[in-house]
Amino acid sequence: MLLLALTGCANNASDSGAGAPAPTASDLPSASAPALEPSTEPSGGPTAGGAETITGTVTAGVEPNCLLLVQDAKGSHLLVFDDPALKASAPVGARVTVTGRSEPGMMSTCQQGTPFIVTSVKAA
Repeated sequence: MLLLALTGCANNASDSGAGAPAPTASDLPSASAPALEPSTEPSGGPTAGGAETITGTVTAGVEPNCLLLVQDAKGSHLLVFDDPALKASAPVGARVTVTGRSEPGMMSTCQQGTPFIVTSVKAA
């Protein structure tokens, strides 16, 4: 009887996946699921053309070279400038109105605020 119990344990150990062959393409789920289309909806507060306009005070972020636009009760946006001339138009302490688009999923080393891609800046 002890021999039967040991034989049963030996069979279970081989079923644990140790030494099992790697899955093949036929073992993987089918790729027939429909592809997701990217959303074309703007991300809140849009104006014509999907752009957003927000006003606030420019403050320095905790990380070097990071600028935030702080809105009174609405939180803050991380200002991302592709054009250095635009960044010069938004000095720390200035109250400005910026136009652009929010990019909530954008990665940033600044780790503050919702990233906002700036396309124009003007004094408020």
